[in-house]
Amino acid sequence: MILVPDRQYFMIYLITFILSSNTMKQITILLLSLALFACENDTDTEMPSIDMTVAEAFPVNCDTLYFGETFILRTRFTDNVGLSTYNINVHHNFDQHSLPTGVEVQVCEFDEKKESKGLNPMNYTASFSIPDSTRVYVTETAITLPQADNEGDYEGGDYHLMIRVVDVNGWSMETGLSIKLLHP
Repeated sequence: MILVPDRQYFMIYLITFILSSNTMKQITILLLSLALFACENDTDTEMPSIDMTVAEAFPVNCDTLYFGETFILRTRFTDNVGLSTYNINVHHNFDQHSLPTGVEVQVCEFDEKKESKGLNPMNYTASFSIPDSTRVYVTETAITLPQADNEGDYEGGDYHLMIRVVDVNGWSMETGLSIKLLHP
């Protein structure tokens, strides 16, 4: 329980008043007052939001990105209390599975389905802190997706780019984009 200054002064006064005498009535008043203040509901019940319509948002659904080239992730996150972290995950969509968020604003042109067995698909994850628990944050994050690993070049084709934001109370929101990821 966090008491705001006005309540702190009231509680100090109340405790001092009660402690100055030993009557059962005053102890009852103290307990009821404590119960009243303890029952206040300051619980955050709102999830943060991800706005992909911010000016110059990038990437957007159906964009093409290139292995080894840097792009700037630009999106806006908002929350009613404060933002904490965000992360991205890029994984293959060779089997053309749907996005877990169920939201694809625009249907993209996919390559033919591929069996990932025997291929070298990329799976990239990165996490970032949001400074000062701000309520509105526009990302300007430079991201370079690797071209290869110790098994060789990554397989180009259809991928999903998942963006997830978490607020200071642990609520999260996720959105996904279908992208094409190719070698330059």
